[in-house]
Amino acid sequence: MEKKRIRLIALDLDGTLVGSDGMISEENQNAIRDAVQAGNDVVISTGRPYAGVPTDRLEPLGVRYAITANGAGVYRIPEKECLFSACYDWKLASELLQKLMEYRVHFDVFVNGNAYSQKAFLPMIEERLGLSEAGKHYLLTTRRFLDDAVSFIEETRAQVEKITVNFCPLGDGRHEDYEQVYDLLSSYPEITFLSGGSHNLEITRAGVEKGMGLRYLADLLEIPLEETMACGDTPNDLNIMKTAGVAVAMGNADQEVKELADFVTLTNDEDGVAYAIRKYVLS
Repeated sequence: MEKKRIRLIALDLDGTLVGSDGMISEENQNAIRDAVQAGNDVVISTGRPYAGVPTDRLEPLGVRYAITANGAGVYRIPEKECLFSACYDWKLASELLQKLMEYRVHFDVFVNGNAYSQKAFLPMIEERLGLSEAGKHYLLTTRRFLDDAVSFIEETRAQVEKITVNFCPLGDGRHEDYEQVYDLLSSYPEITFLSGGSHNLEITRAGVEKGMGLRYLADLLEIPLEETMACGDTPNDLNIMKTAGVAVAMGNADQEVKELADFVTLTNDEDGVAYAIRKYVLS
């Protein structure tokens, strides 16, 4: 791949910057710090809510911005100042949640950078979602568990950034009620939904994707899109990779992500982010 000048680096978290142990490696941290000190902007681009972004580890490295909830909320780090949002109406969110409760799934609701789930889902998180220990820890420590998420949405008339639906594996490669939920969501033209991993679907307002957040930050920082690089691993990264000047797929990425990429780096457990930064930004 022909090298281009890169001034803004957008990094997905899960499966990209974060290893399978749930941590950001020292090598990745060093590469981010070096990129920032060289005058580049490094931003997070994630399906997570702001509350799920490890700002305590990223802010000391010089990371100042986070594209969250697949582009539905762009925040300044560490102030949690929302600079841009693209939410959907509480009535639609309430309707969707009530219908999702008819299936054996887990869901979260992202509002104002926070993530809400239901206490009734705790046994499912612990036993049925097939999560790694790092995945369980992430959900249990970043969610606010409510008795009734629907009542919360209706009483606060919340502007919802995203709903995430997690499915229980059946042991044969399929996931319980996945096809039925997929068909349900397909009947709503008001929403966009895609996969952030093999076991979930992520729902935002129609047209909302990570590339929107990248365009917003590139304009804010006065950086041409052709001087941006995006790293990712799953379908929720495809839009921002198409938007960026350089698209980097992780070695562990889904095949369709690799096929789109300009360059395939090492895996998330091999410091693939650091390798890409040093090869295409700092070299």
